[in-house]
Amino acid sequence: MTPKQRATRSAEAMWAGDKASAWVGMEIAEIDEGRATLTLDIREDHCNGHGIGHGGVTFMLADSAFAFACNSRNVTTVAQHNSISFLAPVRLGDTLTATAVEQTLRGRSGITDVTVTNQSGETIALFRGASRALGSPLFEE
Repeated sequence: MTPKQRATRSAEAMWAGDKASAWVGMEIAEIDEGRATLTLDIREDHCNGHGIGHGGVTFMLADSAFAFACNSRNVTTVAQHNSISFLAPVRLGDTLTATAVEQTLRGRSGITDVTVTNQSGETIALFRGASRALGSPLFEE
């Protein structure tokens, strides 16, 4: 199995149980070893009292992209901690793209950066996550 095939199978296994990402409306656009791209169309129920996209929704999109990138090697991996910087507001009707790229993986610990952009290519948020592999597979190879 190639790394891309393993990443695709891992994403399929995770997606089958990921009710939260599907419920919010995310879609997986691309997956590879240590990389994932997810998209989300911002709906009215994603907006806060200021009429802009809720930061928690943007964080959730980035966190899901992080999760799919971290789990791309068929090893159950979870977040140790993560942070986000919001750089521009999200508007109703925007299409957000979260692109996660693993920066380092040493033993069971990794660092993954996620860039969230809108349909115009404007950077909306930057997210960094630290991961920890637990060891069990997502699917049987």
